[in-house]
Amino acid sequence: MSDHCPGLDQKNESATNLEEKELKMRMGRIGRKILVLSGKGGVGKSTIAANLAAGLAMKGKKTGLLDVDLHGPSIPGIFGLKGKRLDADPRGMTLPFKIINNLKVLSIGLLLESPEDPVIWRGPMKYNVIKQLLKDTDWGDIDCLVIDSPPGTGDEPLSVAQLAGENSFALIVTTPQEIAIDDVRRSISFCKKLNLPILGLVENMSGFACPHCGKETDLFGSGGGEKLAAEMDITFLGRLPIDRNIVISGDHGSAFVEALYKTPSLVAFEKILDTIVNTAFKTSPINPNKEKLKMKIAIPMTDKKLCMHFGHCEEFALIEVDLEKKRITSATYLVPPPHEPGLLPLWLKEQGANLIIAGGMGSRAQSLFAENGIEVMVGVQGDTPDHIVADYLKGNLKTGDNVCDH
Repeated sequence: MSDHCPGLDQKNESATNLEEKELKMRMGRIGRKILVLSGKGGVGKSTIAANLAAGLAMKGKKTGLLDVDLHGPSIPGIFGLKGKRLDADPRGMTLPFKIINNLKVLSIGLLLESPEDPVIWRGPMKYNVIKQLLKDTDWGDIDCLVIDSPPGTGDEPLSVAQLAGENSFALIVTTPQEIAIDDVRRSISFCKKLNLPILGLVENMSGFACPHCGKETDLFGSGGGEKLAAEMDITFLGRLPIDRNIVISGDHGSAFVEALYKTPSLVAFEKILDTIVNTAFKTSPINPNKEKLKMKIAIPMTDKKLCMHFGHCEEFALIEVDLEKKRITSATYLVPPPHEPGLLPLWLKEQGANLIIAGGMGSRAQSLFAENGIEVMVGVQGDTPDHIVADYLKGNLKTGDNVCDH
């Protein structure tokens, strides 16, 4: 007698498809993803990622910073988050830390019981953890997600590149010496084989200017990054000299790009940042997801306000919004068909809904909507549909307990 169970296979396949849809929907709300990569450890990749994210936020871009360096997460230290723990909202979504205006941060280091705990995971586990971080983090609608990836071309960078989806770019970091250049060359080839567009290459720790006499010394050589960029036919973004202020700001839990005093490193980094912004944001995203720009939100109502119990609503408000312009474009009010198991998800899918905002909804109903490609937000307090949607578009919609989670 065979141990094979077709029903179990179908259940596993359904769960996998659901995860893929959730991941695609989550990534579809992010304008650009910038993967900060290097084939070599110790080149200052995390410092570049942290300051890139902070710099984008200071330029008005709604930005997320995700640290997936599973074996050496540095982002918590750079932003003064050591010892902090992440929270989850009533939907089970992970809530990243808000650092400065327009910047949210999440790191695998914030999920460990202790900063001393080693991460001992094999490839499949690493893939699943990275997938969960991308799928279950509530970034909201943001302009850019900067991803600090581990060094090398192994499981973690490959997983990030495969899971991040459309509108993803790579930023390559190296130091000038030949031993780093050889490893970074492989990282560039890695991106080209994956058809991952490369914004350019930064040569970090390129020279040191004495703070006393001003004399410059090439501690690790000079020009290796620029030569590599020319050899591999990618953009050379610039050099960042060694700067004690970078060390001081990181040790004190802040990005050096926030400093008021413009050191040579800060001036150089601002030029690099401007080039990245002009390259990555100069046009609409590559292969834009039209559904991302236009959304139809379904809100169950009773007495013209949000119905706190999804299954007891009298009618639905179907609100079309333009996410790019952050405005409501139309509103329709429909009486739903008789409440029968599995009927509402199909009906709302036919109406074109891709998000439901509800007061409370059972877990089974939520899974049925997810299977139909409809995202669910629960725990919202009763209000009129136009106020609810306006708060959602502004990023101010508050959620509480799921009042009918059964």
